[in-house]
Amino acid sequence: MNANPPLFQFDNSYARDLQGFYVAWEGAKVPEPQVVLFNGELATELGLDAAALETTYGARVFAGIESPEGASPLAQVYAGHQFGGFSPQLGDGRALLLGEVIDRKGKRRDIQLKGSGPTPFSRGGDGKAVVGPVLREYIIGEAMHALGIPTTRALAAVTTGETIYREGPKPGAVLTRVASSHLRVGTFQFFAARGETDKVRQLADYAITRHDPDLAGTDDRYLKLFSSVMQRQADLIARWVLVGFVHGVMNTDNTTISGETIDYGPCAFIDVYDPAAVFSSIDHGGRYAFGRQPVIAQWNLARLAEALLALIDPDDLDKAVERVTEELGRFPDLYKTAWLNGMRAKLGLLNEHEDDRDLADALLAQMQEHEVDYTLLFRALSDAAAGDTDNVQSLFPEPNGMGAWLSRWTQRLETETGNAADTKQRMNSVNPIYVPRNHKVEEALTAAETGDYTPVHSLLNVLAEPFAERDGLDSYAGPAPEELGPYRTFCGT
Repeated sequence: MNANPPLFQFDNSYARDLQGFYVAWEGAKVPEPQVVLFNGELATELGLDAAALETTYGARVFAGIESPEGASPLAQVYAGHQFGGFSPQLGDGRALLLGEVIDRKGKRRDIQLKGSGPTPFSRGGDGKAVVGPVLREYIIGEAMHALGIPTTRALAAVTTGETIYREGPKPGAVLTRVASSHLRVGTFQFFAARGETDKVRQLADYAITRHDPDLAGTDDRYLKLFSSVMQRQADLIARWVLVGFVHGVMNTDNTTISGETIDYGPCAFIDVYDPAAVFSSIDHGGRYAFGRQPVIAQWNLARLAEALLALIDPDDLDKAVERVTEELGRFPDLYKTAWLNGMRAKLGLLNEHEDDRDLADALLAQMQEHEVDYTLLFRALSDAAAGDTDNVQSLFPEPNGMGAWLSRWTQRLETETGNAADTKQRMNSVNPIYVPRNHKVEEALTAAETGDYTPVHSLLNVLAEPFAERDGLDSYAGPAPEELGPYRTFCGT
């Protein structure tokens, strides 16, 4: 009799259907795995037994030293453009896909370990992760989920009992990540760069089955797949920008086919509104600056288009280029539509007026000129919709500095139906008061490195309800103190 009953009901389509797209592998041995964070809500969503997972055996599974029944641990191969330069082979250098489960809604989900040791794709790295970056991904992923943004999520974080050196000794850790899939633009690039068209087709058919099943067997399904990915990316990037999120490393291997946010390395949330905001220590040229994210998304999609050319029109590549270029040209409008619809909601507007874009741009210009906090300003506007403009005005250096814009916006609100209380409620439902403020994240991670996880739990509790203002949480709602200076983030996991 098996002393450890099945923890997961695996159905591993990637391992089964895409042989040659991965290397079967096992996690490295670690001395003392311990679960430090466990996502019970997500476990329930996945149909898992939380009690069975929060055990010593569960810790061994999450650390990668015990392969659960039904798992097919593997390291996926992919390529990618990193800061514009093409790397023909990247792959999971510190990650293992354990397998896939079908959640309670019938949706297929990947279960992946990050930091579980070196693989054939590690390129000389140790394949390990440390507690700070692991917890950053856990925290930011859960925050994005609560904000309604498509994202990978963390099921668990474990410490390993190891000391890993990352600019000094750090506690080792492993993250268990859940995703709709780990298919990336870079996955397609890997095989396209080698001229392996049959494998590109195999991968595309798999992606269609998994993410766009209505396209299966249709004419022009590969061009339609590209269009679907493009729409998902336009919606995703708009959602990022609307909440002030900066991914920080939008390489093509971090651009998902599913439209989920993936890899929370040098990410951050802006305080002061600034399209040129860069936080990543390695983004010296500002390639992935806050305001450039839509441009980069289109650039990344162009790389996917290149990888699919031989499928879109095998007999006439020039025609394929023409067709996919025309389709790619729709991206700016798709993004602008998604962003403007979201901005209307943030401004309390239900109906479309032709000058709404100009109204929003005028507000952002004022915010940039006066270095106004992005999150606080939109939250304060809900009070202004109800007639109290004091909170908005207090964010600007001059008394009544926003008077002209507020008057224009108020007149626009008068064209809407409903009363002021309804408008305020609608605005508060889309304008968060709590986002992962960078200094609060750092405080929590610094404490965790010493073994104190109380600040992490407190931050997660706050971020779980980002739109509901609660007493005693003022320190989570404000920007970093000026004396902390410029904020920088670093790649970790």
